[in-house]
Amino acid sequence: MAKDNSFDIVSEVDIQEVDNAYQQTKKELTQRYDLKDSGSTIDLDKTAGVITVQAPSEFVANQVIDVLKSRLVKRKVDLGAIKWADPQSASGMTVRVVGTIVAGIDQDTSRKINKDIKAQKFKAKVTIEGDKLRVSSPSRDTLQDVIAFLREQDYGLPLQFTNYR
Repeated sequence: MAKDNSFDIVSEVDIQEVDNAYQQTKKELTQRYDLKDSGSTIDLDKTAGVITVQAPSEFVANQVIDVLKSRLVKRKVDLGAIKWADPQSASGMTVRVVGTIVAGIDQDTSRKINKDIKAQKFKAKVTIEGDKLRVSSPSRDTLQDVIAFLREQDYGLPLQFTNYR
């Protein structure tokens, strides 16, 4: 009897690539003429997965975020992996913007993906395993169809398909 084929649906961010983009952005803040003396700062907390931008105005904060986003795109990090909060007033007449790095698929999104796959009537079984999903089926073609279907959907976070066997 043939064994089922399977793959995992995950949402992961390469934190080292985010760190590299952060370092390049920090360097550009000290060199770019319009940002050099603006008093803008950017900080990255790798363990908490938080990026903090502090700037004298919302416009300058958005410029710093745009520089960071361009560095992330060059390093092939999906921009949907960072959720930016609304700008907040900070001390000293500055503005603070906090971005959170999204890692893992939450339970609500997992259930929604599971429901969408079942609604399409694929001959595949979906198992929720913590912050990832495993899809298995006897047919590899069915798994390819599931992947193609999920690539068309938008769940608000980047999905990767790993462990295909």
